[in-house]
Amino acid sequence: MAVALILSGGVGKRMGINKIPKQYLIFEGKQIISYSLKTFDCHPLVQKIVIVADKAWRNDISSMISDQCISKFCEYADPGDSRQLSILNGLKIIHNYIDMTDDAVIIHDAARPMVSADLITRCILSLNNHDGVMPVLPAKDTFYILNEYNRASKVLPRQMLVAGQAPEVFRFQKYLKANLDTDYDEIININGSTELALKYNFDVITVPGDERNIKITTPNDLILLKTYMEESGL
Repeated sequence: MAVALILSGGVGKRMGINKIPKQYLIFEGKQIISYSLKTFDCHPLVQKIVIVADKAWRNDISSMISDQCISKFCEYADPGDSRQLSILNGLKIIHNYIDMTDDAVIIHDAARPMVSADLITRCILSLNNHDGVMPVLPAKDTFYILNEYNRASKVLPRQMLVAGQAPEVFRFQKYLKANLDTDYDEIININGSTELALKYNFDVITVPGDERNIKITTPNDLILLKTYMEESGL
């Protein structure tokens, strides 16, 4: 079993739409956050949901939770000065709801509305005998290292490169301790949930990601999201 931590504290600067954070935009009649939230709420391996959200948006979220009969939501956490500090705030709240001996935390971005129940299942079940799980997609482009003169100096082997997605799953107690043990000056520069886990030598396994599990970042992503939803019959 796992407790889901939904990250919804970002401000979505790259969207540039009416100053509304991307996760709260209305898309096909629903807030972006509502799609993934409903998927986690209906999942049999998810026991509770904690949401990181600014106080200014909590009334909107609570109304949506009520309208969609979300039953597993238990509490809000405050956003931090960075994504990882927001995660730490959420972990401190989850501490009150989780079985410290064997349960997991599954971390997801509210701006990824197309996460599937199948991907959630694979991530949680793959945690067996590992410290963490991350869904990934193989690299399609060719990547180069640039030298100090901004010239291509080396090609990276494509077969060794992947793009990380969410949700990411971790052993709760071990992951909480790693976050608590990391100094502010270091944790504020952590970019991905798994980056901190790797710093502490977690055994992190990867599972195949989902091309449709996109993160809404720019207005063009909304066009792609509509296409994926139509293909999926949503």
